[in-house]
Amino acid sequence: MKLQHLAIGARFEYEGEVFVKTGPLTASSENGGQRIIPRYAVLRPLDLPAAEPARKGRGMIERERALRAFENFFAQCEPLVDDGRRADLLAAREVFLKALG
Repeated sequence: MKLQHLAIGARFEYEGEVFVKTGPLTASSENGGQRIIPRYAVLRPLDLPAAEPARKGRGMIERERALRAFENFFAQCEPLVDDGRRADLLAAREVFLKALG
């Protein structure tokens, strides 16, 4: 896991030492002192993230609305694809629909 994926205050292990994230690139060691953690560093999170509750309300759209929007988009795109690539387009559509559930 990368540092940018952790929330401020999250505990993680890096190079055999336990840290707490204090900023976008910084962390405090449990042994004392601050350290800059490189963006490329691979970290081992120590705190299990809390399960996110199901989101409701703004920002979430229902499946049927998403499906209608996608089908409209697909109908507009399909004529733009030459016959040699139509099978690829249809395969991509199936992958999307399967992911939508």
